Amino acid sequence: MKITSASTIFPFPAKGPVHRACLALMRDIRKRCLPGQDSGASILLRKESLPAEAYRIHAENGSVVILAGDDLGIIYGLYRLSFDLLGIEPFWFWNDQPLIQQEACSVPDHYQAESKPAAVRYRGWFINDEVLLHAWKLDGSKEKPWEMAFEALLRLGGNLVIPGTDKNAHLYRALASDFGLYITHHHAEPLGAMMFRRAYPDLTPSYAEHPELFEGLWQEAIEQQKNSQVVWNLGFRGQGDCPFWVDDPQYDTPEKRGALISSLIQRQYDMVQKAVPGAPCCTNLYGEVMELYQAGYIHLPKDIIRIWADNGFGKMVTRRQGNHNPRIRALPQAGSQEAHGVYYHASFYDLQAAAQMTMLPNPPGFVRRELKEAMSLGVRDYWLINCSNIKPHTYTLDFISALWRDGDADPETHLMDYCSRYYGKENAAAVAACFRAFYQHALAYGEHEDEHAGEQFGNHCARMLVSQWMKDPAVPSEGMKWAVDAPALKEQIIWYQEKCETAATGYTALLRACESAIPALQGPGRVLFEDSIMMQAKLLLKTYEGSCLAMKSLLLAQQGDWLRAFYTAGQAKDAYLAADRAMREREHGCWHLFYANDCQADVKQSAWLMSVLMGVLRNHGDGPHFYKWQRQFLDPPEDAGIMLILNMENHLNNDELFRLMQARMG
Repeated sequence: MKITSASTIFPFPAKGPVHRACLALMRDIRKRCLPGQDSGASILLRKESLPAEAYRIHAENGSVVILAGDDLGIIYGLYRLSFDLLGIEPFWFWNDQPLIQQEACSVPDHYQAESKPAAVRYRGWFINDEVLLHAWKLDGSKEKPWEMAFEALLRLGGNLVIPGTDKNAHLYRALASDFGLYITHHHAEPLGAMMFRRAYPDLTPSYAEHPELFEGLWQEAIEQQKNSQVVWNLGFRGQGDCPFWVDDPQYDTPEKRGALISSLIQRQYDMVQKAVPGAPCCTNLYGEVMELYQAGYIHLPKDIIRIWADNGFGKMVTRRQGNHNPRIRALPQAGSQEAHGVYYHASFYDLQAAAQMTMLPNPPGFVRRELKEAMSLGVRDYWLINCSNIKPHTYTLDFISALWRDGDADPETHLMDYCSRYYGKENAAAVAACFRAFYQHALAYGEHEDEHAGEQFGNHCARMLVSQWMKDPAVPSEGMKWAVDAPALKEQIIWYQEKCETAATGYTALLRACESAIPALQGPGRVLFEDSIMMQAKLLLKTYEGSCLAMKSLLLAQQGDWLRAFYTAGQAKDAYLAADRAMREREHGCWHLFYANDCQADVKQSAWLMSVLMGVLRNHGDGPHFYKWQRQFLDPPEDAGIMLILNMENHLNNDELFRLMQARMG
C-alpha cells in the first residue's frame, strides 16, 4: 500500500479545524509525491469512543484509518500520519526542510500508531514580542505566517495559544480557534478584553472610579469568545506590562493591592461561569502578583489554575523588573491540591540582558531540571511557552515540546535526534558540537546559574551607558544599577566593557567552531546551519564587538582624546551594522524581509546611537568650525600647519570623515 498524489481523505470536511488539517496533509502529499499517479491509499477518518485528543491509526483494506473521539484527536492523527509516512517534521517550514518528490510513499505492512496521553493538559505557546512576524508577509499574506505557527504548534502536540500580543491577539484568535487550538490571554489582558485605556483614553484607568466600565469590557470579551475553546485568564494588572497601582496610587499597601486583585478575580470567575458553566480558568502569579500571593495577600477560587512563571531566563524565580530582583521561588508548595501551570520563556525581552533574536542562552539540561522540578510539584495542568518569533528558537521549542508530550527527554539524545532530523544524519555530529559550544560560550553576567546574556545585553546596556554619558558623564546610569551599582559612570563602563570583552572572546571561539564545521557539511543541512546557529554566532560576536568599542570610545572621551574616541565610535557603528547584516543576509527565499523589523534588540538602533555619539565627540574635539580633523586627514603632509585659508572643500559629514580616517589609520 502506498500514499500517492491520487490518495484522498474521506470524509473531507468543508470547514473547521479538521478541514484545515486535511488541507495541510494534502499539501504534504503534493510536496512528497509526484503528480499523475492513478491510484493510492485512501485516508479514512472515523469518530470512535476514545479519550479527548486520543487517536489510533491502522492500515485496513487498502486504506489508512484514523480513529478519534474529537477534532483534536483527528488533527493529531493526520499530522502523525504526515510525520510517519511522508517524513514531514514539525518545523518543516521554519527550518526549510527539503522535501524531495517521489512516485509514492510506502505504508509499512500492518502499519499502526497510537497516541499516548500528554504529560501536560493544556500546553502551547504565547506568540509574544512578535515584531518579526508582525511586519513580515508570506506569499503576500500577513495571515499565513500565523497559519504556519499554529500548524507547527499542533504538529508538536500543542493545544493552547495566545495568538500574539495586544491587537494581534484579538486579530488572530478566530484563526487560532479555526485551527482547533484553545485560546488563552496575556496576563495584562484579563479575559482577553480590550485595554481600558484604549476603550476610554480620556478616563483614568481606575477600577475604583469606573467599575461598570471595566466590567462592561470583560462582559464584551466573554460574549465574543464564549463559543470558542478558551482557558479564561483572570487577573488585574495595569494598562501595560506593569502594576495597576502605577495609575491608581490609592492602592499603596500590599493589603489593599491583594484585596482588590482577589475580589476582581472572583468577579471575573463568576462572570465566566455564568456564561460558560464549567469553563477552565487560570490566573498568572507573575512579577508583583506572585510576591503578593506568596505573602498571603491574594486569595483565589479553588478550581482555577495557578500559573507560576520563570524569570525570563528559565529559572523558576520571580523576574527582575528594573533594578528590583528579589528572586523569590516561583513554584507551589509540595502537596498542593490546586491545579498549577507555568509560563516559561524560550524567548524573553527585558531591555537588559535577555535573548529574543538568538536562542535562550541556558542549555536544555538546565531547562529540563527546572521544568521537571515543576512537574514533580504538580505543575501539569498548563504550560504556556513564550516562543517569540519562533524561527530563532526552534531547537528550544522542540525540546520543551518533548517534555510536555512525554514528561521527560534526555538533552543529549534529543540534541542528536534534532540535528539528524533537520540538518541531516551525515551532519548531525558536527552541528551538535556547535550547539554545545553555543551554551559553553554564553556570557555569564551575574552570580546565578541562569544569568547568561543574550543579544540584548550587548545592545540595550551599551545604549544606556552611551546615552547617560551624553546626558551627564559625571552621573552613573540608573538603568544599569541592576547589573553594577557603582558610584560613577566610569566604573559602570569599565565593568560592562570587561563583560563584553569576555563575550566577544567566547563568540569568536563559537564562530570559529562554526567555520570549522562548514566545509564538512553536506546538502541542505549546510544552508540551515548558516541560517541558524552560525548566523546567531555572527550576530552575537558583532554585537559584543560593537559594545566593546562603544565603551572604549567613552573611556577615550573621559580622557579628552576626542579624535580617537570619534574614530572608535565609528568602529562600533560598523560592528553593529555588521550584526544587522548577519541577520539580513540570511533572508533568502520566503524569508525575504523576515529580520527587517528587529525593533526590540534593534542593532540598527545601536548603530544609529553610535552616529549620534560621533557627532557629540566631534563637536567636543573639532567644533565649532569643524575643519581641523578634516585637514589633518585630507591634506598632504606638506600643507600641514599652513593656514592661509581654513578649508578648500565642503565639510565632510561624520561618516565621510570616519572613512577618511579609516583609510589612513587602518
